[in-house]
Amino acid sequence: MKTFNCYLIGVGGQGIGLLAETILRAVDHAGIPVKSVDTHGLAQRGGTVISQIRMGDQVFSPIIPPFGSDLILSLELHEAYRALMSVSKPASTLICYDAFWQPLSVRKGVDKAISAKDLLEAGGKKEVKVIMVKEETLHDSRMQNIALLKVVCKENLIPGVTQEHYLKAMEDLMKGKTLEANRGLFLA
Repeated sequence: MKTFNCYLIGVGGQGIGLLAETILRAVDHAGIPVKSVDTHGLAQRGGTVISQIRMGDQVFSPIIPPFGSDLILSLELHEAYRALMSVSKPASTLICYDAFWQPLSVRKGVDKAISAKDLLEAGGKKEVKVIMVKEETLHDSRMQNIALLKVVCKENLIPGVTQEHYLKAMEDLMKGKTLEANRGLFLA
């Protein structure tokens, strides 16, 4: 398989770690060589959380080169914009859950807030397909990560990974009511 790079970004507490581990295991269940690395930083204080996943026969490091991401998954608008500007390559895809956590620089008036419209316009300028996700009936915000995963699967964005691979990965990581709720959202 040709190298495929997936970059995940969000804010501490949003579930980037679970989303990354689910994708990592799904890729592994598909029999594709895969490497990953997480950067948690100040995750417990609402800081940026980044996971990088690289897959393919010629992957020797989990670190994605600058402007080398084929797929970006973000759970927050500002973090999506940051990733778009630093790691996306032309003809890549960015999927963002339409959530807004105001960074300190915005609260202090140093930077302006990023809107979904801003992200879509910036994506167009960089030739990146931007998909905004918002589950209006989502009753538990901790499941926003699975809402993104559902789009990844539906759009077949990770080559060689099928719905069954994602479901098997979810079964590896979740149990009981948590698994039932997340499976329900994923399959809806």
